[in-house]
Amino acid sequence: MKIRPLRDRVVVRREEEETTTSGGIVLPGSATEKPNQGVIVAVGDGAYLDNGEKRPLGVGVGDKVIFGKYADSNTVKVDGEELIILSEVDIYAVLES
Repeated sequence: MKIRPLRDRVVVRREEEETTTSGGIVLPGSATEKPNQGVIVAVGDGAYLDNGEKRPLGVGVGDKVIFGKYADSNTVKVDGEELIILSEVDIYAVLES
């Protein structure tokens, strides 16, 4: 099944959780925080401005992004994979290498 976000929304695959600290301590699943970084897997077609024009999104598929810590309220499962649907304004930054 494919997912296609609407308007200014994006679908993000969250990065894997860190299970070991820098000191080598292994953390149980309940003690780890969900990462606030991920990779965009789908984007909408753009946001509509007040004058009716469509503005394309500033991010694209494959971009690694940082988003809000509590963004998982819009979590969906597609083919057994947990994905997050965010509005473009919920993305804080794009990580560039």
